[in-house]
Amino acid sequence: MTYNGATFHGFAVNDGIETVGGLLQDAIVTVARCNATLSVAGRTDRGVHARAQVVSCDLPEDADLDRVRIGVNALCGPHISVREVVWVADDFDARYSAKWRHYKYFVLNTPTPDPMLIDRMWHVREPLSLPMMQLACDGIMGSNDFTSFCKKPADMSGTLTYSMIRNVMKADWHDTGDGQLVFDIRANAFCHQMVRAIVGFMIEVGTHRRKPAETREVLLAKDRTLLPKLAPPHGLFLWEVGY
Repeated sequence: MTYNGATFHGFAVNDGIETVGGLLQDAIVTVARCNATLSVAGRTDRGVHARAQVVSCDLPEDADLDRVRIGVNALCGPHISVREVVWVADDFDARYSAKWRHYKYFVLNTPTPDPMLIDRMWHVREPLSLPMMQLACDGIMGSNDFTSFCKKPADMSGTLTYSMIRNVMKADWHDTGDGQLVFDIRANAFCHQMVRAIVGFMIEVGTHRRKPAETREVLLAKDRTLLPKLAPPHGLFLWEVGY
């Protein structure tokens, strides 16, 4: 499925708040006439978009999948579009069966903003050094503890509740022309705010406020306070999920 997340408070179902998952779940219940508990490949935050989100749930055995897709799209459009509905094996789970997730972050690096791109790209006025940002990518490759780049999940006592170790398989920047820069990152999984924290740090590298070598230093410090600035959510897209 594809969605523009600008008008939603993230994906996760949250009673009384309009979310992508909440609207989708209600639509499935209405169209398929069944209880639908969703499992999602990437639980995107408020304002984050998705080009190829994957969701799984149980449907009645006699469900007409084309009818489900058409009906759900009629209830969820125009900001949400279910592109395909297919039967899968009983043990398939959109979240736990995924081997990797691929995100893209889009930056518009021009002196003036483009009103047509305000909900899809982060506008950065200061000139950015793409080679410096590319060098900064080296420090996050492989399996590492990304505590410094993630919002800390904690229970009521403040104790860390799960591992922040993630395996980054791809990380690079490229220029697509007209001042538009794209950051690609692929990993087995991502913790909360990880991509936005990485992009925010690398923009500081690109503006020469930090050095590429600091990427590794910050990563090894395991200290979230070293990265006070997050990239805004509207430039982030869940681009692809691998199974």
